[in-house]
Amino acid sequence: MTLDPFYLIVDHVDWIRRLLPCGVKLVQLRAKGAEEAELRRQIADARDLCRAAGTQLIVNDYWRLAMELGCDFVHLGQEDLAAADVVAIKRSGLKLGVSTHDERELETALAAAPDYVALGPIFPTLLKKMPWAPQGLEKIGLWKRKIGDIPLVAIGGLTPERAKEALRAGAQSAAVVTDITLNPNPEARTREWVAATRTFA
Repeated sequence: MTLDPFYLIVDHVDWIRRLLPCGVKLVQLRAKGAEEAELRRQIADARDLCRAAGTQLIVNDYWRLAMELGCDFVHLGQEDLAAADVVAIKRSGLKLGVSTHDERELETALAAAPDYVALGPIFPTLLKKMPWAPQGLEKIGLWKRKIGDIPLVAIGGLTPERAKEALRAGAQSAAVVTDITLNPNPEARTREWVAATRTFA
């Protein structure tokens, strides 16, 4: 399996609608804390927008809704993975991505036979407080050797230039949240990311 080298993460479907025309081919909808009806609407809208654009949609956390609404991919953190029915996810055909931060979490992730593994934070990040120190670029190469052919996603503190470093270090995809969503011109910044990563596709 291959992933686009530019992996956008957003917290609302309106971001997807806004940024898809900028060349986004891989996006995660990370809609935390919304009511179920609103979640269902956002996931269904994101699914339809992404299908029309030929973009891969990854739903964060809500694997039951992702299955029910016919999505292709779900991403789970370690706590969500522990509570999820991985057998049901696999049986449904839903692809699975899992977050990792240390060796123990990597073992847990690999036991679930994921379709990709994410490693972070590579650099200091504004998104949320992390109990882990920044992993650094060398950890990308180490993780890649451990997981073999499974795609590796780098996340945390990335910019277009840092994304190229992460991709050169062995990541197949570089994920971004705040460098785009907090930018004064998210559309222009998205196009910068697309241009920076396209040679790795």
